[in-house]
Amino acid sequence: MLLTAVIFGQVMRRLHQPAVLGELLGGILLGPTIFGYFAPDTFAWWFPADTSLALARESLIRVGMLFFLFVAGLEVKLENIRHRKKQVAFTAVLGLLVPMAMGTGSVWAFPGIWGPPAAGGGWAFSLFVGTALSISALPVIARILMDLRLIRRELGIIVITSAALNDVVGWSLFAVLLNVLMPAQLSQPALRWETIAVNLALLVGFVVVVLLAGQRLSGPGLHWMRTHLSWPSAFIGVSTVLILGAAAVTETLGIHAVFGAYLVGIALGQARDSGEENEAHDVIYQFAISFFAPLYFVSIGQRANFASDFDLPLVLLVLFVACIGKIGGAGFGAWLGGMPTRQALAVGFGLNARGAMEIILASVALESGLIDQRVFVALVVMALVTSALAGPAMSRLTAATGGGSVTPASQGV
Repeated sequence: MLLTAVIFGQVMRRLHQPAVLGELLGGILLGPTIFGYFAPDTFAWWFPADTSLALARESLIRVGMLFFLFVAGLEVKLENIRHRKKQVAFTAVLGLLVPMAMGTGSVWAFPGIWGPPAAGGGWAFSLFVGTALSISALPVIARILMDLRLIRRELGIIVITSAALNDVVGWSLFAVLLNVLMPAQLSQPALRWETIAVNLALLVGFVVVVLLAGQRLSGPGLHWMRTHLSWPSAFIGVSTVLILGAAAVTETLGIHAVFGAYLVGIALGQARDSGEENEAHDVIYQFAISFFAPLYFVSIGQRANFASDFDLPLVLLVLFVACIGKIGGAGFGAWLGGMPTRQALAVGFGLNARGAMEIILASVALESGLIDQRVFVALVVMALVTSALAGPAMSRLTAATGGGSVTPASQGV
């Protein structure tokens, strides 16, 4: 799995595409779609159905997912919200609400295309679709902006800050949705709103505590570790404890573990500046990106049969709604904030990259029984296509404008 991820990831990098696309394609090659179809006996030998082996593999992959989301959280800088408030506010709000409304409405408008999940999941499923189509892929977006040298320019700051806000809100909604509106719980309407209120309060409290602790304690804590403990191994060890601890807390609250890891990343990311903090961050980042993330994304490609579960009308509907909603909503928001038309459209294409975050969300929903294989495949295909479109589109749209003014280092991402 790792060898396949490395090979296909490097091929995609040579084609100027995110490595995650190659890792997903490698997983599809190793999965039941191709390998399992053409060589079923060899496939069964390589990936035996033994329970203990499957549990060990899945456990390693789940831990890797936590570290990957932690690294994604480290890239979020909440201080950037204070700069260019108008552009960020319009872009983030419309880039979230428009695709969410279109995604939710598409379930009610085309229930036949969505199939059994739309009939059995009710408004819980429609809310999930709206939430799924409203988030972006922060790691993929950050990599695209770095490749295009836009990460420190006005356009790049607006895109990555809006993506961070979209992800935080989207994952919060998904966590509550997964916790209180699962199909098994829909038969208890008397407890529904009470449960929603309690879990919302617990979720908000947990987010506030983690972020406040990160802002006030992470800086002094990092300084103390550099002074009194071995560096960067101390940072790696403490970060691991915090990741697993926060993941355990969110699981106890009924929220998926990845949300806790993501929050810890955001909290610790606020204290990260230049120097040794980056050294410690790079150690975790490289290991998560080079080992954990490739294994995870290859495993996603293996989870579904992209031939038998591929539903063309559903894929086209998901792709159309996702692109029109995100590009139109975010682009219009950036334009209302005062950006020129071409740059505003580039912002829309940048936020339209779903990539890793969309696939993680879809895989969690699949494991929880909220969606079926058809919907999962459609969401993964949409994530692949939108991620592949983002870089070339932004490159063409910003070629004439230069991507906006250069931001001072103190305001960079």
